[in-house]
Amino acid sequence: MISIIFPLIERINAYMGIPFLMVYVIRLWEVETVESFDRRNGRWPKQFSLLARAASLEEAPHSDLQKGGHRVIATTEITSQKTDLMREAQEQGLDMDVFKLDITNTRDRALIDNQDFDVFVANAAINEGGPLGEMPMDRFRALFEVNVFATLETVQHAARKLVKKGSGKIVFLSSMAGIITTPYGGPYAATKHAIEGIALTLKDELERSRVQVATINPGAYDTGFNDRAAEEKWKWFDEAKNFTRAEDMKKQEEGLKNQFDPEDMIEKMIEIIPADHHKFRTVHPEKTEKQMKETEKNRWGMEI
Repeated sequence: MISIIFPLIERINAYMGIPFLMVYVIRLWEVETVESFDRRNGRWPKQFSLLARAASLEEAPHSDLQKGGHRVIATTEITSQKTDLMREAQEQGLDMDVFKLDITNTRDRALIDNQDFDVFVANAAINEGGPLGEMPMDRFRALFEVNVFATLETVQHAARKLVKKGSGKIVFLSSMAGIITTPYGGPYAATKHAIEGIALTLKDELERSRVQVATINPGAYDTGFNDRAAEEKWKWFDEAKNFTRAEDMKKQEEGLKNQFDPEDMIEKMIEIIPADHHKFRTVHPEKTEKQMKETEKNRWGMEI
């Protein structure tokens, strides 16, 4: 019997695209019906508590997930999103529990303590690109507040419950940017490098309590997330005042034309998140994993 609490992208701002993991959680739910309920034991074999942004259920692809009996508890950042999500769930005949949770809100985070789960997936994140030498610090701090501080605070709620239980798993949704960097992607990469350090340390600290810790590191997927992040810097950048060359940043953005289909990443997450055993770090797709390993190898010999 596995219960999974799934804090997805709760904290959404204007430059967040449709998160592919929200698509993933809806897929999990779409294949589950009342027939999945374990009447003998009076509970669901797996409970997915999805602390997620309210995204359109109509945008979710059909699921190929094997039947496992997953229950969804979805959360939204604001109350109006809750209403919309509940309405869409009802229209599609989905028996989904929904409540409002903003991970930067102390009282909202305390609601996690009321949930029963065995696996906790920390995925709340925002993104913004720009040159680190000139990025306004209020924007840089905002990224850390959501991606690092509030994320760790939600994980602390989960860790207390799982340690008390004596088993469980915490999965951080990191990124390829948690291992390697690219020009003008430094703000987000800095937060994901912090997440990597947190995850590795927690793994060692919680191991004796039989609580597993892992990361999932997606490559560049075409969800809109990276595109919106790239747009944000142009709101404050002024070529007449800033020393960074605009043409260099525009050239870097050309890479957004070659992003991967998120369907592939969804399948990998469906495989990894409920699994009892897997690698500490799951990088996907394989092309990205090879790129990351090669980059790290080269940087060991890098000189200035």
